[in-house]
Amino acid sequence: MSEELSYVLVTPHSVRKSRTGTILSRLISRTALDLVAARMFAPSAELISAYAETLVTSEQPSHRGIQDLLRRYVLSNLTPSANQRPRVLMLVFKGENAVEKIRAAVGHILHEDPSGQTIRDTFGDYITDSHGEVAYFEPAAIAPQDAESAKKDLLLWAAHSDKEGGILDSTVTFPPGSHVEKTLVLIKPDNFRVPSTRPGGVMDVFSRSGLYIVGFKVHRMSVAQAEQFYGPVLEVLMEKLKDRSGEQAAKALEAEFGLPVSSDTKAKLGDLLGPIHGRENWEQIVKFMAGRKPSDCPEELRNAPGTEKCIALVYQGVDAVRKTREVLGPTDPSKAPPGSIRREFGQTIMVNAAHASDAPENAEREMAIIQIAENNFKALVEDWYSR
Repeated sequence: MSEELSYVLVTPHSVRKSRTGTILSRLISRTALDLVAARMFAPSAELISAYAETLVTSEQPSHRGIQDLLRRYVLSNLTPSANQRPRVLMLVFKGENAVEKIRAAVGHILHEDPSGQTIRDTFGDYITDSHGEVAYFEPAAIAPQDAESAKKDLLLWAAHSDKEGGILDSTVTFPPGSHVEKTLVLIKPDNFRVPSTRPGGVMDVFSRSGLYIVGFKVHRMSVAQAEQFYGPVLEVLMEKLKDRSGEQAAKALEAEFGLPVSSDTKAKLGDLLGPIHGRENWEQIVKFMAGRKPSDCPEELRNAPGTEKCIALVYQGVDAVRKTREVLGPTDPSKAPPGSIRREFGQTIMVNAAHASDAPENAEREMAIIQIAENNFKALVEDWYSR
């Protein structure tokens, strides 16, 4: 069976309730599909009107009734108004039988056996009154009916994605005088080694910060981007590892040759070996993020997307930098407090689950390096269906 694309549209209610992490966890762990693109949208009335019409495809009265209910929900809850621009998240998955797998994970609207197995079992609502009329309806997430619907819908959203998607930093209203910041979070490649709940789990912990997700990008960092992103770390490592390198070299010489090493000689060994040791550690960081060490990367591949995947998130809110750093925890997972991301998900100083910018100016620098506003959602969708 050939691969296909499918999507999940996370509704404004689910986004507002910070359920995106749990929804992502369910989708990745239960389908084992590849998350290949994502984009935040504040859709226009034109886009929502066109999208709503694609949702009604069945001629069967029972199916058509459910589809029409979904159409009316979309028109009512996703259309912008004078006071509100709803935020939605479009997630794109690739793999064999992707449409059917996604539909199974999202679940049916009429979840008559709410066992919590599907997204709608857990987060959706379908409530009727004593006359059988629908009193409240929340689907939590929307998925396409079939492969043809997926194609039509994805091409529609892609056509609107430049103007209506990206970094939605003007969609949330804050009280006058609030110290509002935007900051960058990276969910690192160690969370994607096998299909699991880890990426969404990390997002769930970040949601405790009370901040708003206003940007979402699936990103494969190039070697050149990783070098620039972690450039400030290189000199720190080269200096920091001097003493350790000197100590290790002195112990090795004493063990091998039985010669005592003076403090002065030890310092000189550190001055010589520290920069070498530091650069090797730095190259390993670049490899972890991009899939290749700079010293092993041919020049023509330095700017190509790397082999490792991460999720880049932009959070907005009051004191966003401080709040994300507090939830993240210190670099060394063994020193991170219980409940922090690095304590819960980190393994080593390098393989530590996530990154969060440490200052507003660094957030701006890092977002520019990874081109956070880049519309790779549109590029992927249009390229896929032009084959």
